Amino acid sequence: MKIAETAAWLQTCEQAVILIHQNPDGDCIGSGYALAALLRQMGNHAVVRCSDPISARYAFLLDDKDTVDESTAAVISVDVADRKLLGDLDAVYGERVQLAIDHHRIHRPFAAECCLNPQAAAACEIVYAIAKQLPVAMTEQIATCLYTGIATDTGCFQFDNVTPNTLRIAADLMEQFPNIRYAKINRAMFAVKSMGRLHLEQKLTDQMRSYFHGKCVVICITLAFLQTYGVDPAELDGLANFPLQVEGAEVGIMLKEKTANVFKISMRSADYVDVAAICKQFDGGGHIKAAGCLMEGTAEEVIQKLTDAVERSLAVR
Repeated sequence: MKIAETAAWLQTCEQAVILIHQNPDGDCIGSGYALAALLRQMGNHAVVRCSDPISARYAFLLDDKDTVDESTAAVISVDVADRKLLGDLDAVYGERVQLAIDHHRIHRPFAAECCLNPQAAAACEIVYAIAKQLPVAMTEQIATCLYTGIATDTGCFQFDNVTPNTLRIAADLMEQFPNIRYAKINRAMFAVKSMGRLHLEQKLTDQMRSYFHGKCVVICITLAFLQTYGVDPAELDGLANFPLQVEGAEVGIMLKEKTANVFKISMRSADYVDVAAICKQFDGGGHIKAAGCLMEGTAEEVIQKLTDAVERSLAVR
């Protein structure tokens, strides 16, 4: 579906359950709550659902005052590239998703209709475009959601996914709502860290592994690691970019053990390696420079498979 068609469809949507992906980030949260606010402004009803708790750092985006009949409401997903990323919600809603709004290059279709734009830096860019086609007014809360989603998915506008349109949208939001504290949002999302997070980064630095003359850096967070150091899972948010802070690193890999011998993999690329292609080999996906997958095995087995794949990608250069 094109933007105009999606906007027309949404105007007929009297009740909606909006699904965002597990391990929620700023973009899925921002786009989900912005879309809910747009629907409510048209006199409709909408709620946002996620299989995992949303970190307190995003509390300023949340608005859960509405209610819907979830058994009959339309089901919409935002920023979800694969049905399995719905987590526990898949069993409840997976077969009922009527519209998927997404920007991932590797999108595995699961909805009846899809509004997909892989050129968008964030799902919030697509929601912004949809809003322009709806009989609604942009509000400070919606603008805050959209700006936060765009800022977080672009690394505060430093990633290669930033386009002129990305900057135009951010500028438009800032011009319309100059009283929003954008610098405060940026600081909260990118600069401020709890003492626990700083201690965690210190411990992870001590156990970092370097491969291929420093071109690949790996950190592994096992259940035993979390238990030993008493780490709050909320402190893990945003750690996927941590390995790429090492000078000379082209690929950063973070393994996070979800259950015994089941690891969530987050991969990042600094320049030329397509980590989405690597993750696709393991039934995952994402963007060229930011992707992920789920893998089973011991930590050593998983690391070996991943570094073998990275080595092949580095050799192509």
